[in-house]
Amino acid sequence: MGPPGSGGGLGNAILGSIIQTGLALAMAAPLGLFCGIYLSEYGGKHNHFASVVRFVSDVLMSAPSILIGLFIYQLVVVPWGHFSGFAGAVALAVLAVPVIVRTTEDMLRLVPTSMREAGAALGAPRWRVILSLCLRSARQGVLTGILLAVARMGGETAPLLFTSLGNQTWSLRLDKPMASLPVAIYQYAGASYDDWVQLAWAGALLITCGVLMINIIVRLSARR
Repeated sequence: MGPPGSGGGLGNAILGSIIQTGLALAMAAPLGLFCGIYLSEYGGKHNHFASVVRFVSDVLMSAPSILIGLFIYQLVVVPWGHFSGFAGAVALAVLAVPVIVRTTEDMLRLVPTSMREAGAALGAPRWRVILSLCLRSARQGVLTGILLAVARMGGETAPLLFTSLGNQTWSLRLDKPMASLPVAIYQYAGASYDDWVQLAWAGALLITCGVLMINIIVRLSARR
């Protein structure tokens, strides 16, 4: 990224988006899967803790992304004293967790009870039945939920404006401001320079194609 007419590009923004989204997914996917499994397999009507977790997850799913950005700004950016790529990844992870939780819980509830009973009849412990039978049967839906979370993280701008802020140069350090495609699109789309507007459209196309390719690759891998 560079000044108008300098022939700048989006290389650092692409790399920054990959780093922040990948780190956010690494934080959100395990937590979302564990919470979804817990709510589906252990969160009955009389489990008050599960009811609280489910309620918090639903609230986070409907919360505006800018509020998540402000929350992480106060929680991470203010104590550190500066914006950072890590703060941006945390904000994206908070957005992704409720999507993965809800999808995982719903997909596991669709697994027939007879499959669980068959696993228990063979002498398998409950955790083995959940991981080897239930989760494997629901893997298509679970993968879809993770992809939905990736799609949401890849296009969010507001949380990153309050956390990672953006960067005009190459930045691989998670403790420093980091560029990202959504922020670059936000900065360039309303500019009065033609080359910046073209870069904004290019960034939008890259995000769309990236999400599409991830969907295609995961679908083909899951079928095999």
